[in-house]
Amino acid sequence: MKIAGMTCAAALLGVLSVCPPAGLAQTPPANGQSNQVTSAPRRGARRAPITPEEQAQIAKLAALPAWKAGDGNGDYSIGPDYSPAPEQRHKAGVPEGKVITFELKAADSKFYPPTGLRGTRETRKVTVYIPSQYKPGTAAPFIVSADAYGSGRKQLPNILDNMIAEHRLPAMVAVMVENGGGDGGGSERGLEYDTVSGKFAEFIEAEVLPRVEKECGVTLTKNPDGRMTLGGSSGGAVAFTMAWFHPELYHRVLVYSGTFVNQQSPRDPQFPHGAWEYHEHLIPASPAKPLRIWLEVGEHDNGYNSAASGLHNWVLANQRMAEVLKAKGYHYQLIYAKNAGHTDGKVIAQTYPQALEWVWKGYEAK
Repeated sequence: MKIAGMTCAAALLGVLSVCPPAGLAQTPPANGQSNQVTSAPRRGARRAPITPEEQAQIAKLAALPAWKAGDGNGDYSIGPDYSPAPEQRHKAGVPEGKVITFELKAADSKFYPPTGLRGTRETRKVTVYIPSQYKPGTAAPFIVSADAYGSGRKQLPNILDNMIAEHRLPAMVAVMVENGGGDGGGSERGLEYDTVSGKFAEFIEAEVLPRVEKECGVTLTKNPDGRMTLGGSSGGAVAFTMAWFHPELYHRVLVYSGTFVNQQSPRDPQFPHGAWEYHEHLIPASPAKPLRIWLEVGEHDNGYNSAASGLHNWVLANQRMAEVLKAKGYHYQLIYAKNAGHTDGKVIAQTYPQALEWVWKGYEAK
């Protein structure tokens, strides 16, 4: 969905259970950045229309080759018609993994205690998928899913059941974590997901994963090559942010309609353009990191008719992410979804399994 240029994590085909970006923590952040509150981006702000040059740049995406299984690094297109992948439905005879849920209390968190920000929840649910093939005591590869992506209707558990049984993916755990509540500037979700820092990854490492191991009786790998982040919209931005700031923790990233735009609130003078900084400055100016990154953006994604000068065009942002990743020699794919919107459910339903297979290519357990 789109509300005056801001994102809402869409609850499409059970991919999300919430419509969840930025705010203030009341304890010193782990990365040492300031907690000072400044004005959030104003909702409803009118943005300049896209320029003819930017339209011509985006038009090139429609001519990209069709994406298919086995494709390597590069830019591809899909659509305009879509069909749900069969892997997201339970198949008879396929061993089913366990799904366990528990809650985290904001009052117990040193990273994200109660803030009073818009939409803040007192508790957040964590949903954990454990494959039937998991052997207790062994270190399992795993996915961390922002916004609990894939938990609705057991979409991700079903996909993993089927693909693990077919030996297309390793036997992995999925940790699907709800956001802290709300959406957009001045919200708890915005604070967690649109902030350009390592704090959310540090929160997951210190407060979520130990509880997963305790509550679910699993051991999670410390090998960053066996750890993946996943999300859509601002959840996609934080999935990339987790790996960017902590490549020693995560090497694999999967993003739908990534919010690589300027939604950071409170503002940070170190990164004045928020997640737009990734393709504008951070990736071009930094040595390549050992990341494998899959990106998708819709033809009619948020802000697709607005100028780059407004820092809120999702299509241009993701196109530019692909350009800078390619220039730096990253393993990446960009998928341009024709006739699709923001975190479009029909796109996710078709692409999820193949995207996971590409992201996990080359994994070897250690």
